[in-house]
Amino acid sequence: MRHAIAVDIGASSGRLVAATLAEGKLEISELHRFGNAFTEREGHDYWDMDSLFAEILTGLRKAKAAGIDSCTLGIDTWGVDYVLLGEEGERLHDVYAYRDARTVGAADRLHREKIDRDAVYAKTGIQELSFNTLYQLYVHDRDQLDRAERILLVPDYLYYRLTGLFINEATNASTTQMLNLRTRDFDEDLLRALGLKREQFAELTRPGALLGGLKSELTSSGEYPDCTVVVAPTHDTASAVVGVPAAEDRSWAYISSGTWSLLGAELDEPRSGEAQREANYTNEWGAYGTFRFLKNIMGLWMIQEVRREHGGEQSFAELAELAEREEGFRSLVPCNDDRFLNPSGMTEEIRAFCRESGQPVPDTPARLARCIFDSLALTYLDAMRELERLTDRRYEVLHIVGGGANNRLLSQLTADLLGIEVRTGPSEATAIGNIAVQLIAAGALPDLPSARRAIAASFRPAVCFPNPVADRNELLERWQSLTHNRLKETLQ
Repeated sequence: MRHAIAVDIGASSGRLVAATLAEGKLEISELHRFGNAFTEREGHDYWDMDSLFAEILTGLRKAKAAGIDSCTLGIDTWGVDYVLLGEEGERLHDVYAYRDARTVGAADRLHREKIDRDAVYAKTGIQELSFNTLYQLYVHDRDQLDRAERILLVPDYLYYRLTGLFINEATNASTTQMLNLRTRDFDEDLLRALGLKREQFAELTRPGALLGGLKSELTSSGEYPDCTVVVAPTHDTASAVVGVPAAEDRSWAYISSGTWSLLGAELDEPRSGEAQREANYTNEWGAYGTFRFLKNIMGLWMIQEVRREHGGEQSFAELAELAEREEGFRSLVPCNDDRFLNPSGMTEEIRAFCRESGQPVPDTPARLARCIFDSLALTYLDAMRELERLTDRRYEVLHIVGGGANNRLLSQLTADLLGIEVRTGPSEATAIGNIAVQLIAAGALPDLPSARRAIAASFRPAVCFPNPVADRNELLERWQSLTHNRLKETLQ
């Protein structure tokens, strides 16, 4: 039986997942799981690309040992981070992690010196985030940029290491904030502002394209399956949205919940007007001509860091259980404030904000967790109201997919505050969406709707029905006052 293998790498972990399709249902199994984290050296944060590639090869060896002789293979990772290659295909630099502080203030400098920020949004429809590739490249070493023959994003680079082919996959390329919505290509004005040339990037490649087999030096060893490499939606959120089990006709929105929470809707056309720009909503490209109209929310990064700082003594599930016993909405923080992007200590940063804002200071891991989950749920409520206003739709169902779908407390808080049905799972939606595109490319599934029907039949979501929350608006106003007051301080 032919398998599909997803290489799914997030900011905190990676995995290789194998799947088969039989009688309209998917069966998946994890082949290999590994950790991932950036490391600090000499004041900067970097990813270990050689280690990630080695883990992919380890996973493929495990696939072969498990009896998988033939497969398709697709890769997805996080967005925005990039690799510069020289004329011999060599890597010109260590790969910066997007949380690196080098881009602090870069957006303001670029828009002051080169191109108006409103014009950039009108061209790209992409939200301004300090770590977008546009701003990372603006502060990158000029000599390295001039010597770069190719500029690839992280999954493009991993595909290159496997196949020897250069691609810039479209769903991830859109996160660079450099693609023009109208020309459907890299924007000439933005390339000019960065001093770059179009030929430094490959032609945009769409999900479902076939790249062929592995490089001969890999296949000659006999250690790996016979792989047909397929271009997956290489941005992990794009794959996760494909993996949403939305088989019904009801109006639905999603949260792809992991290190980041991406809340949005799948649209056929971008929405990039003034209202969308002011709300900082983004129009990332999705699979099969769709757009991911969404907002970035800080997500589970905060609880991941709190857990790490407390020695990892309790699992995420245990922290959620302990948080459920704590008083709700006692202390709140503005999750999307830049102070929580990469602080020297997340625990102390949360406590410092609570002290500064006159709130009770969370003094235990359980109270810190409750503060984070309450704040995230209110952030979701605020973003959902924005989403409905900006798309002129009322959403009846919210799907939460990804690792955060396992957090029952956060899911129930979200259902209660939003007042709609919340469906959770699958937790491996990113790998499943990656696999679904491979199956469509191989002809095993005809299209995206049929893939979602198969996903819904294979991975039944849990359902959280909303409970009445009498003070929903008061809670949101309190949270918004903290957010807006912080914003005013930043602008002063």
